[in-house]
Amino acid sequence: CPKMCQTYSSMFPKDCDHDDCADTWTNGGYSTDITVHQRFVFKVPEGMPLEAAGPLCCAGVTTYSPLARHIKGKENMTVGVVGFGGLGMMAVKIAKAMGAKVTVFGRSEAKKAEATALGADFAVMTDEAVIGSLGRTFDCILDTVAVHHEINGIISTLKAYTGVLVLIGGIPQPYAMAGFPMIFNGTRVEGSLIGGCALTQEMLDFCHAHKIAPETEIIHAKDAEAALHKLHDSSAGAKRFVIRSETLKEM
Repeated sequence: CPKMCQTYSSMFPKDCDHDDCADTWTNGGYSTDITVHQRFVFKVPEGMPLEAAGPLCCAGVTTYSPLARHIKGKENMTVGVVGFGGLGMMAVKIAKAMGAKVTVFGRSEAKKAEATALGADFAVMTDEAVIGSLGRTFDCILDTVAVHHEINGIISTLKAYTGVLVLIGGIPQPYAMAGFPMIFNGTRVEGSLIGGCALTQEMLDFCHAHKIAPETEIIHAKDAEAALHKLHDSSAGAKRFVIRSETLKEM
């Protein structure tokens, strides 16, 4: 949407029926009160902790959306997941629940134990021999990495003519892609953001039915900056930090 107003940290526009809010910022989940149309309200399945539902409506639907398009309901599918942070872990859990065989691509073996504990295989994406052995293997690869990295080796592991690489990490620099291997193999690259309302509800119900939840830690609002530093330096692993909303009043 060219006139999209983000839920958090966007300026309310003028001349859109809400001029009393114009030139103020959206506060999203940090709001004390919110009025919203019922179309944009999701039902949290009974028994699902709210600290799980929040991250699922972010990382959960971000990874569920492309997997629902390309993997769900199909047999003998192979999925690659580049990166094993918050997005990567959710991608593994959801893809496994959809019945796919999953391989995690990492820059080193630092997160191999965590990935294999979830039933995924592991491959070091800088190891040319390993990448070569995986040629034309995957039906779908989700790239969750948010820093610049080489992707031509990853593309070579896609199945010819049907394989698709889905970019969900997002980086500011353009990727350098080798055209001829993609032309001869008929491979595709697409981007994916989150998902619509119906898909988000479907994701919540799917995760509840399959007992899928992110790794979370509930924190006080005053500890948010420290949590951001952990995310920035990758010391938090795949954990999602959830702010206890009532602590906002103590700031």
